[in-house]
Amino acid sequence: MERVKRLLEVSGLGPKQGIVIHRPSNIFYLSGYTGEGLMVVSRSLAAIVTDFRYVEQAGQQAPGFSVHQISTGVSHAQVAASLILGAGISEVLYEDDFVTVKESRKLQDALGDTALLPLNNQPEKLREVKDAEEVALIEKACAISCEAFDYILTQVRPGITEKQVKRLLDFRMLELGADATAFDTIVASGPNGSLPHAIPGERQIEKGDMITLDFGAKYGGYCADMTRTIAVGKPGKQMQEIYDIVLHAQMTCQEALAPGKICREVDGIARQIIGDAGYGERFGHGLGHAVGIDIHENPRLSPVCEDRLLPGHVMTVEPGIYVPGLGGVRIENSCLVTETGARSLVSSPRELIIL
Repeated sequence: MERVKRLLEVSGLGPKQGIVIHRPSNIFYLSGYTGEGLMVVSRSLAAIVTDFRYVEQAGQQAPGFSVHQISTGVSHAQVAASLILGAGISEVLYEDDFVTVKESRKLQDALGDTALLPLNNQPEKLREVKDAEEVALIEKACAISCEAFDYILTQVRPGITEKQVKRLLDFRMLELGADATAFDTIVASGPNGSLPHAIPGERQIEKGDMITLDFGAKYGGYCADMTRTIAVGKPGKQMQEIYDIVLHAQMTCQEALAPGKICREVDGIARQIIGDAGYGERFGHGLGHAVGIDIHENPRLSPVCEDRLLPGHVMTVEPGIYVPGLGGVRIENSCLVTETGARSLVSSPRELIIL
C-alpha cells in the first residue's frame, strides 16, 4: 500500500478525487496483482475489480485491497463507478493514453456527471526510479539471460535456423527459472542483421555470418534486456570494422552514464562516434531506454529526451549499425544508474565472440 500512498501524494489527490487504473503493469506495481481487471484508489478506497476467475488470486496477491466481482450484465466500469460514487468522489483520473475510446465512454456513462480527467502517467513516473527490491529482480532476470547466452553459444552452428536458435534460447531461460521471456526474442543472421527488430525465420546460419541476439528473461515481474552480436567463423573486414565501432560506442556511452546526465547528451555521444566513422545514417534508433516491469519505460536515451538520469534508473545502452544487404551489429547492456556512476547488470562479455 505504500506505493498507492505515494501515487496519491504525487497526484495531489484531494478527498473528493479518485483514480482508476487499467494498465496491467501499473496495477502490478501498485498492488502485486497480476490478473485481469482494474483498480480504484482514493484517500478512502483501495479496490480491485475483476471477474470470478481472479477473485481468489487478487485476494492473495493484493492484501489491503478489497476485491469486487463483476457479474452478468454488470461490467467492470459499472462496478468501479458504484465504488466511486459510493465514496462521494466527484472527479476521477484515468489513463487516457491506455484506455480505448470505447472503454472510456463506458466509464463516463457509468459515472454520470462525475468528471473524468487524464492521470498524466503519474504511476509510470513513480516507476522510473527502482528501489532495491526491484533492482534485485532485474539483476536476477539479467543473470538468467546471461547464463542462457552461455548455453546458446554451444548450440549455434552452420545449418541451424534462426527459429531453432530462438526456441533453444527461450526454453533455456525458462529452464533457468524465468517466468517468461521479457519480449519476443530476436535472432537475426547474416543480411537479416540489418533489420533492428528482425523476426526469426527459416534462414539457416552460414559460416561467416554475424548473428544478432536480442533477448531477455522476465523474473518476478521484471524484465532483462541484452543484445550480443556473435560470429560463426571469421567475419568479413567491413563487419569486423562495424563491430569495433559499435563496441566503442557502447562502452563509451555506458561509461558516461551517471546521475545528472541529460539523456539526449548521452545519446549524442553514440551518434558522434558512429557518425564520425561514416555510419551515422545507419544508426536510426535511440541509444536506449529504461527497463522494468515493461520492457520499454521512461526515461529514454534519445535525441529528444531532456530528462536527467537519477540513481535507481535502469537504462539500456544499445548502439547499432545496420547496413542493408550486408548485415548489422548491436551490443546492449542493461545498466543501473548509481549515486556515483553506473554499473552493468549484464555480465556477458561484449568483445566479439567467434564460434
